[in-house]
Amino acid sequence: MNIGQAASASGVSAKMIRYYESTGLIPKTVRTEAGYRVYSDDDVHTLRFIRRARDLGFSVEQIADLVSLWRDRDRASKDVKAIALGHVDVLERKIRELQEMASTLKHLAEHCCGDSRPHCPILEELASEEPLPVHARAEDARFGALGKA
Repeated sequence: MNIGQAASASGVSAKMIRYYESTGLIPKTVRTEAGYRVYSDDDVHTLRFIRRARDLGFSVEQIADLVSLWRDRDRASKDVKAIALGHVDVLERKIRELQEMASTLKHLAEHCCGDSRPHCPILEELASEEPLPVHARAEDARFGALGKA
């Protein structure tokens, strides 16, 4: 099948298929004499796997590891579980960061009259030279205890 058909069958755009191929996430495909890519059912199955992993928020690097483990029938499931649980930790940290940001914005909005006057505590806080409270600063949360971005 051609790239358009593979995209339709897998739910991955043709642009992303080309990207995954260029990064080695999927192997270089066979080409016709005219230079068109030809994809197999196995390629589409791999693309679906990648799409589902992306839907769960895994990074391209994590997906490469997962694809490698998926293809390795002698793999240890503990290796897959470690990747999944590591990703859960990242997602839970992001959830906390978003909840803290929402809480700060709600607090600011509660102190804004929302009337026709120009005074607005939300804009004043954003324009302030004082840093936001630590719990509301996403960059602090990203560089938290683990020291990672």
